[in-house]
Amino acid sequence: MQEDILINWSPQETRVAVVENGSLQELHVERTLERGLVGNVYLGKVVRVLPGMQSAFIDIGLERAAFLHVADVWHRQPDGEPPGIARNTQPQIPIERQVFEGQALTVQVIKDPIGTKGARLSTQISIAGRFLVFLPQDDHIGVSQKIPSSQRDELRARLQQLAGSEGGGFILRTNGEDASDAELSDDLSYLRKAWARIKDASVRLPPLSILHQDLSLLQRVLRDLAGESTQSIKVDSREQFEALQSFGMEFMPAAAAKLQLYKGERPIFDLYSIDDDIAKALGRRVELKSGGYLIVDQTEALTTVDVNTGGFVGARNFDDTIFRTNLEAAQTIARQLRLRNLGGIIIVDFIDMGREDHRESVLAEFRKQLARDRVKTMAGGFSQLGLVEMTRKRTRESLAHMLCEPCAACEGKGIVKTARSVAYDIFREILREARQFDPKEFRVVASPKVIELFLDEESQHLAGLSEFIGKPVSLQSEGAMGQDQYDIVLL
Repeated sequence: MQEDILINWSPQETRVAVVENGSLQELHVERTLERGLVGNVYLGKVVRVLPGMQSAFIDIGLERAAFLHVADVWHRQPDGEPPGIARNTQPQIPIERQVFEGQALTVQVIKDPIGTKGARLSTQISIAGRFLVFLPQDDHIGVSQKIPSSQRDELRARLQQLAGSEGGGFILRTNGEDASDAELSDDLSYLRKAWARIKDASVRLPPLSILHQDLSLLQRVLRDLAGESTQSIKVDSREQFEALQSFGMEFMPAAAAKLQLYKGERPIFDLYSIDDDIAKALGRRVELKSGGYLIVDQTEALTTVDVNTGGFVGARNFDDTIFRTNLEAAQTIARQLRLRNLGGIIIVDFIDMGREDHRESVLAEFRKQLARDRVKTMAGGFSQLGLVEMTRKRTRESLAHMLCEPCAACEGKGIVKTARSVAYDIFREILREARQFDPKEFRVVASPKVIELFLDEESQHLAGLSEFIGKPVSLQSEGAMGQDQYDIVLL
């Protein structure tokens, strides 16, 4: 299936849309102010060594000096052991014997600055690629622990053969489990070129210079998103187009050849109504062409997808209606998972089907659509309750978490108390306050809808409460308050 990649760039935000046959499949967003420093490599300068804390402060040109602990100072491991093994088995060399004030040191950020704390650093450099992580200071060839142990030896041997004898260590990432030799070779080439540039910059540039910046979303488009099925990569900024072309020609010439500068008068995302699809992807309900719909609910523990028929079309063809609705839902759910970037445990409740062949066909279609996802997924069969359980690897924040925040009125619950429930809560609170305090008057400050209820349907009960406690109760409408928010002021 052919795909196009659209890049909408502004100084504040970069948005990337992956479109297949005119339909939005994936959305990636990166905001300038929210981009972290993790992965960046600097030529730092040691400003202070603290033997008592076994740490040092390194100036890397930021507002606050960064922090280097002795455990994060790299040294060659014996017998080609993977990084970190020797640290646990041999005594550490004191930091004052490894670094000194005024020393220029190549360091990498492993934790962003938080509050008053500076960034945390390591002298062990690692460069992440699409499928591999390059460890230029080590010779270890490793495989992600998340890949089944039965496959690790074979993958390690394959990677060892591809890496050759040029030096440096590599770790195969989880998403590289099914990568071809050509894809792994491209990644190897990119990573070695990136390290060569870092070494060259460390000699040419003065201390406090940045030697390597972790790839921006624009650059990751060429590395991670562009593939054989990509027809074009359209960019709506000439400056970014030229910068991306320069980067691509050096590291990923095949992907760079697909770059195009978009010069149209309409905004690039209007070509395929991308903003409309984004708005729909933030809602709970997803309409199906057959008349059915999905309800998508994302919780802390898992995501649930409920499939519904919508309009009833008659008992004679009811089985076929359910079957067609579930088939369409299988395709739409796979697309929504990619678009919303939902990860973790996902439970799908298809409409109950009486025929076994219908269930098998729906499950086969669902797995076929999931196989197109660049993120690793795994789907089981129908459970005894008719549910399909699946997992999708978490790669980044979901679209909703990235673009939205919990509602201030309902605090993320998605519901608020009715005006009548709030009114009765206020009655109880006034009684509670009247037993403890002796004010001249109680004033209720609440939303307009609650106040309107007190003045109309609940006016008799309010008058009875005032008579019972022997104090007047006045009302004040506050439009800025949510429906279930209120204050009781003692006057």
